[in-house]
This record gives sequence, structure tokens and C-alpha cells, in this order.
Amino acid sequence: MKMFITVILTASLFLGFAMPSADVITVKGSDTMVILAQRWAEIYMARHPGVTIQVTGGGSGVGISALINGTTDICIASRPMKQSEIDKLKARFNVLGVEIKTAKDGLSIYVNESSPVREVSIDQLKKIYTGEITNWRDVGGPDAKIIIYGRENSSGTYVYFKDNVLDGADFSPMTQTMPGTAAVVNAVAKDKLGIGYGGAAYGKGIRYANVKKDAKSPAYEPTEENIKNGNYPIARYLYMYTRNRPTGALKSFVDWILSAEGQQVVTKVGYFPVR
Repeated sequence: MKMFITVILTASLFLGFAMPSADVITVKGSDTMVILAQRWAEIYMARHPGVTIQVTGGGSGVGISALINGTTDICIASRPMKQSEIDKLKARFNVLGVEIKTAKDGLSIYVNESSPVREVSIDQLKKIYTGEITNWRDVGGPDAKIIIYGRENSSGTYVYFKDNVLDGADFSPMTQTMPGTAAVVNAVAKDKLGIGYGGAAYGKGIRYANVKKDAKSPAYEPTEENIKNGNYPIARYLYMYTRNRPTGALKSFVDWILSAEGQQVVTKVGYFPVR
């Protein structure tokens, strides 16, 4: 009997009749998006037991590098791919990649819950993070040194903040670099003189400072309404990238993310739907 079973199994494998293996989808990249991607994966796998989705962070730059190197199926990114990255992808796979907008985020400014500072302008943020403003009294706070927290340069949030708030200028060397958005939030929550930036979904234990475009403009908080109507000045998309147009299990997962159910997850996590 054992010999008979062995022969059947061997023949099945040889002829290609083995039981099909589960689909495995790898997702890697943005720490801003990792909680959202994990939640998408959990819900989707519960509804599709034959699919395994592995989600890891590391930063948008890390995810994009993995996409270029062929070690992830999906890159999650809080910034668009750079042309130099697209060129590398084309050089290796002869494709330009596929960009998928999955959610919106109001890049938020974190201050300690005890801070009297209620609002800041883009120009003030630039001066704080480039080291031109170093005292809270210059932005309506106490006579005390501003302790600035930021992200590592592999972070898409770092790149977005540098490009859109600092106008490409270098961060102050006094910026304390943190390994993820959660670490920025934790640092500001413990530091009465701290300020940080990151995704809207991470704002627990801190308070948002409302942001205004310039000194003469009203300040807005990062709410869905303010982001939809364009009032909040530092809103952005959150992306997924694939090497090719998704097919099979990958397409089904992406389609579900963009469905009403997938977009409800976006809202529950604390970001804003694109549909």
C-alpha cells in the first residue's frame, strides 16, 4: 500500500497534478502605510484563505528598491517614484512600473498635547526644520528651544516633506532622526518641546498643529473635508507600485483595495479614501 501511494504521488508530481500551492503576495515599503497595508492583508486573507500576503515596512525607498530588485510584488510608497528609480526598473525589467493611488493623507504636524502652539505656516515649518527658527516663542509658544524630530532619508515622508515644505533645502543637523512614524509620535508625546511630522493615522498621544499656506491664510487641520477640497496645504496620495499591470491573485487584491470595502479600511485606519 505504501509503495502504491508513493507511486501515485510521484506520478502526480511528474505530470503536474500536485495540489496547487497558495498564492503568496509580498508587500514592502512605506512605514506610513504599513499599518494600512497590514489591515488590508488581514481582512483580505480572512476572505480568501488560499492567499498569503506578507507585509513589511522599512520606508518607501526600501520598498522601491525591492521592486527594482525583484524581491517584492508590491511596493507601498508615501511619495511618487523618482524618474531615476523608474529608469532603474526599466533597465532591469524593461518596464516602467504601474502606479496605483490607494489613499490620501494629510501630512500632519505633531506637537505635544501640552503645547500652546495651535497653528504654524509652511514658512514657519521650513524655518524650524532648516534651523532658522529654534525657539518656540517665535511661533507663539514658550521661550524654550524647539526639539525637532524627523524621519530617515529612506522614508517617503522625509522626501515629501523636504520637497514640499523645505523646498529642497537640507534639514537642520539638530533634527533627531527616527526610524518610523510611530517613533516620531512617541518622541513628541514624551517631549513637551518637541515637534514632528508624519501620517494622519498615527496621531495618538499627541496633538495636530493646524497648518496654513502662508501668514495671511487661515490654518486648517488634516480632516477628510479639508483634504478633499484642497484647503489643507500638505496633502498627498499614498501609492502602490507593481512592476507590471497586476494579474491573477495580485489583481484581485488590488481591485479589492480600490473597492468600497477596501476604501472603508482606509477610513477606519485614519487615512482618506480615493473613491
